[in-house]
Amino acid sequence: MSERLSSGHPRLDGVLGGGLPANGINMLIGLPGTGKTIVAQQYVFTNATPERPALYLATVSEPFDKILRYGQKLGFFDRNAVGRSVFYEDLGTLLNEGGLPAVLEQVSTLIKERRPGIIVIDSFKALSAYATGAEFRSFLHDLARHLSVFPASSLWVGEYGEDEIAAAPEFAVADAIIALSTTRAAERETRSLRILKLRGSDFAPGSHAYRVTENGLDVFPRLADPVDISDYALDPVRQSSGVAALDGMLADGYWQGASTLCAGPSGCGKTLMGLHFVFNGVRQGEPGVLATLQEHPTQLARIVEGFGWSLDEEGVELMYRSPVNVYIDEWVYDLLGAVERTGARRVLIDSLTDLQLASPDETRFREYMYSLVQRLSRQGVGLFMTSELPDLFQVTRLSQFGVSHLSDNVVLLQYIRDESAVRRALTVLKTRASRHEPEIREFKIAPEGITLGEPFVAAPAFE
Repeated sequence: MSERLSSGHPRLDGVLGGGLPANGINMLIGLPGTGKTIVAQQYVFTNATPERPALYLATVSEPFDKILRYGQKLGFFDRNAVGRSVFYEDLGTLLNEGGLPAVLEQVSTLIKERRPGIIVIDSFKALSAYATGAEFRSFLHDLARHLSVFPASSLWVGEYGEDEIAAAPEFAVADAIIALSTTRAAERETRSLRILKLRGSDFAPGSHAYRVTENGLDVFPRLADPVDISDYALDPVRQSSGVAALDGMLADGYWQGASTLCAGPSGCGKTLMGLHFVFNGVRQGEPGVLATLQEHPTQLARIVEGFGWSLDEEGVELMYRSPVNVYIDEWVYDLLGAVERTGARRVLIDSLTDLQLASPDETRFREYMYSLVQRLSRQGVGLFMTSELPDLFQVTRLSQFGVSHLSDNVVLLQYIRDESAVRRALTVLKTRASRHEPEIREFKIAPEGITLGEPFVAAPAFE
């Protein structure tokens, strides 16, 4: 593999197939406010050494002192490196007085003096205003020639839109193009990164979400696992649902690593069913993760304590995220990290409804759920997911998100009118590679949790 330039962020490097090609011309593009300058400085402080320093050349788009002032607030900014392995230069005055020839001469001089390993020009787009089309192409040719004399990795930063790529000549000489953007859907804003070009290298296609943090860009690669037909071990041991009578309907519980969808209207007991699953495992020595977007930790603590459980029990990991500002991309990496860190064998996702609302589009949501289900299955981790149905009575559909077909098991909870009372009912609709009892059985929520009754004598229809 050819030498790579690291960003200091493993997930971003992974998107780039291991990093940017070293000694190439790389373009960071995006509208103002997308984080281009932060990424450029992230590369600078990750790679600069006294022997192969970094040159950060500011032009006329963003004031030189502003780049430094805001850069100092970043966690990776090293004051001791400035003037030793990182050198900032302001080309604005020189550009205004001497134009592109003066800039070219100064760049050549700095390369000879500093012998840099990385060179940033910010903003590169601003340079095009100082020449006609033919003159700017000549400048590009000469600049590329100067950069090839003493190999260095170049980052050209500019406020380009993707629609400018076909017309602007600088994109033709670029070895890599990274595009940063911000999209808005209703009241939500999502930042995304795309690799538009990476010469001679593979990369992860599609849009990858990111956040701008004090430590630079935090990238969450698109989770879209390809179909993997290779064999993997299947544990023949069953996992109890935590409800003895339900285990009987499921032929003694769920398979290890199986995914279960529990769907039903609001208040029917979906969360409680999932808590039974996780706490039953915890008390058998199987750690579990409660990934909730529904209940605040204080509220959830009161709920579980009412049934004799505790969030402080050893083996319980609570991962609460507010649905108001959650990125599904970030959330799924947090969940996978929690499973790996705790050695979890059971996971509750409560609920898919909130998670889907956080997804920028339905296709992306399905990609993530497919990949998550497959990854946990291969690890032998049992997954229990709740989903709210809009029908309070007479359920007419099972899932709005296309998740039911991915699930190994499907449990339907519903309300049934009975003269002056409303009763709760449970039905196992699906179990993959296993028998089950498709009865409609009444259940009640008691202090000890969910208890199942006998099947309805005259079972009401779903529709």
